[in-house]
Amino acid sequence: MNGRMKTLVLAGAGMLALTSTLVLAQDAPESLLPDAYRQATPTPAPKPSPTPASRPATPAPRPSANPAPTTTSSPVIQQLPGSGSGQATTPAAQASESGGLTLRDLERLDPDELDVLLGLRPKSDIPPAARRSMEEVGIIGPGEGGVPTGSLGRQPAALVRAALTGTKGPLVSRWGHILLRRVLASRLSAPADMDPAEFVALRAGLLNRIGEYPAARALAQNVDTVDWSPALADAAITAYLATGDILGTCPLARFSRDMRDDVQWRMLRDICAAYSGEAARARANLKRIRRGDAVENIDVLLAQRFAGAAGQSRGAVNLEWDGVDELTPWRFALASALGAEIPDRLTDDENSYFQYASAISPALSATARMPGMMRGTGAGIFSANALIDLYSQYYAENGTEGDLGARAVQLRNAYVAADPTARVAAIDRLWGTGEMDYASRVLTAYAAARIPPSEALSDRAGPLIGSMLTAGLDRDALEWGNVVPEGSLGWALLALARFDGDNSVGGGAVRSFVEDDDSGGQRRSQFLVAGLAGLGRIDEGTRDDLSDTLNMSLGGATHWARLIDSAAAADNQALVALLAGVGMQGTGWDKMTPRHLYHIVAALDRVGLRAEARMIAAEAVYRG
Repeated sequence: MNGRMKTLVLAGAGMLALTSTLVLAQDAPESLLPDAYRQATPTPAPKPSPTPASRPATPAPRPSANPAPTTTSSPVIQQLPGSGSGQATTPAAQASESGGLTLRDLERLDPDELDVLLGLRPKSDIPPAARRSMEEVGIIGPGEGGVPTGSLGRQPAALVRAALTGTKGPLVSRWGHILLRRVLASRLSAPADMDPAEFVALRAGLLNRIGEYPAARALAQNVDTVDWSPALADAAITAYLATGDILGTCPLARFSRDMRDDVQWRMLRDICAAYSGEAARARANLKRIRRGDAVENIDVLLAQRFAGAAGQSRGAVNLEWDGVDELTPWRFALASALGAEIPDRLTDDENSYFQYASAISPALSATARMPGMMRGTGAGIFSANALIDLYSQYYAENGTEGDLGARAVQLRNAYVAADPTARVAAIDRLWGTGEMDYASRVLTAYAAARIPPSEALSDRAGPLIGSMLTAGLDRDALEWGNVVPEGSLGWALLALARFDGDNSVGGGAVRSFVEDDDSGGQRRSQFLVAGLAGLGRIDEGTRDDLSDTLNMSLGGATHWARLIDSAAAADNQALVALLAGVGMQGTGWDKMTPRHLYHIVAALDRVGLRAEARMIAAEAVYRG
């Protein structure tokens, strides 16, 4: 394992050393602790107190017509009018009696401040009777493609927390990304000894870190804002800004004013106030913020223009970008929503955040969205259909204009040209070289599936099969089984992607592939052997012989490898997927080792995620 990979694994798995206990979280939970410790199960989290709506209403007893005499007597003291019990009954009365506020002070209070003073401000935008339980939080259920709801319910909180925080950034694998997103978005119960709000915040935070901002927003919206923690609020606001949904923060900003106390938070509250009919107050507050020195001028100007769009604006706001040398999520979100032009000198950055945020912004043109859509498609954020739709939108709006117009024409030819040879030629013209052009292989996946297998195209079979597998079109790819030469790239991809019949592979065919492999360090051959071994398609003797030939080792398990193997032995799909995410993070397949690929593929295959295991293994060989 190279030093960089070891660092990535230790970063994700260092905290995993806190525990080595894994528990089966399916129908019959089973502890993996030694016999002497089987009684030491995690302490269940205390059940949440019932909401006011769930408590039975106990009516106050009606006064009896003939009340029973009391056994004791007490002096009757008549209170002075308006004096209550000798103390002020409301904050306003307390302030009035103490001389803290005058009538003029009260007149100057805005409605929110007055509601707080009088104790009238609601705690939530959700009525108590409509409050949602946090026992299970997620977007997709088990019947919709999600993992079992109780998968992590009996797992140690320290292990789940470490698995969720250990993945710091993007994954090398498109299919690994898709799997991780599905697990994070699943309807799950929190570990017994973890606060449910923390569990949702950790999942939403990881979705943000891998560029899945709409999924993070949807996950946060599954929790009533009254139950949000500061960490969940931060993750949600990040997702709201990235998706351009500025007003989506308003339920939190309006009803949980004390959640944060930074300038951005105050500006959000004023924007929401403007859209609640309090434009004058919002305008005055933003002017006071602008006069201060705690925030840059452009940030307040954007907030003022956005708030002014609510109506009743008394003056235009000119955006002044002079002196601005950095593009932040706040500036990008508000400027994009307003249709304001951002200077080119600030948009030259290749930062993935702004590219992904651009790709999902409905306010931007197809031209502006395309770079982020291409990058996100290669990463696994967007599907082949989403990318095709964006090209179709560009073609409908701009025709054949520019480079994108020429590519749109080639994309159309790749699908509808009458001759298969012409369709393949169009596909070839769409493909480029380099990691970023992997998205072009996803773009042509369905077009490649329309090419009938033929001996005349056998030399193009490998790339076409690889393109099909980017979208999971394994059945279409397998139709080329009788065309691809043994030991070729197409043969290797089908050897990993195959799901029908006898899946065993002979060592001689693998050696033919190794002899023709010209990838750096024969990385493709190493991934092929690791993938076949993880899927159980070569025997141990063949695996060891090929490993010696390729100067690699699939043994010598690390702590992370032992954890993912134990999670697989416990048949826990969710935990295996989270740990696989820790092992697959990186910016390219050169950061992946055959040993890690072997453990990931083997673990996924063992817990029933065989389709994902096959696609990840094939992707490794195709992109290696």
